[in-house]
Amino acid sequence: MTPPSSSTPWASVIIPIKDERENLPPLLAGLFKVMDSHESSRSRPYEILFVDDGSSDGSSQELDRLAAQHPQVRVFHFDRNYGKTCALDAGFRQSSGEIIIQIDGDLQQDSEDILKLLPLTSSYDLVCGWRQQRQDGFVKMISSRIANRVRNHFTHDGVHDTGCPLKVFRRPVLERITLYEGMHRFFPALAQMHGFTVTEVPVRHYPRIHGQSKYGMGNRLFKSLYDLIAVRWMQHRVLRYHFKKGEGPGAGG
Repeated sequence: MTPPSSSTPWASVIIPIKDERENLPPLLAGLFKVMDSHESSRSRPYEILFVDDGSSDGSSQELDRLAAQHPQVRVFHFDRNYGKTCALDAGFRQSSGEIIIQIDGDLQQDSEDILKLLPLTSSYDLVCGWRQQRQDGFVKMISSRIANRVRNHFTHDGVHDTGCPLKVFRRPVLERITLYEGMHRFFPALAQMHGFTVTEVPVRHYPRIHGQSKYGMGNRLFKSLYDLIAVRWMQHRVLRYHFKKGEGPGAGG
């Protein structure tokens, strides 16, 4: 395996954005502080990728302004709103880091918690945040709680808070997983389905100060339960096989 070049980003931070203009400057400042403090950033660059999912509040212009000021920042604009799964998939595909960090743009996660998750990538392929003290409204909290319990009952992924936007992936996970609409809610189950290891870490959670939540009872609970049927089908149909020792690709003759 060819070792990574010193010019290749060691990490890529992916942030889907839909109408988060006021949150962008403080979010980026927090990410710079965290990423600059990591030991890997002393010898290799990192990149921060924003995917603008059809924003209409001025976020698009603000993202372009920030990208012009900071070489670490790259921005991709959709021609309309396609949804979070598409935004994440686009970010993953445009990224080049060995480590992929997913976080939302609403400032409800603490960027500093990234430093809690990163060390575990030496032992796990996917590290998930776990919001133990949620700071959301009642409807959002109860719909998320029901969806998580039902999902865990059927997928057995062992993750308490699969909806937490703060996750850290090793690149092979995202190279193996094929995303479909809504599948970002099932990253732990999809990773385990392909033999990857998953763990979770308690992280902080804050009330939303600016902007509005994009999810409610309808698109959080009912859609995720509908998508669960597809995930269960995939778990039973996924291809699993191994070569005997000394056979298969690369075996000598």
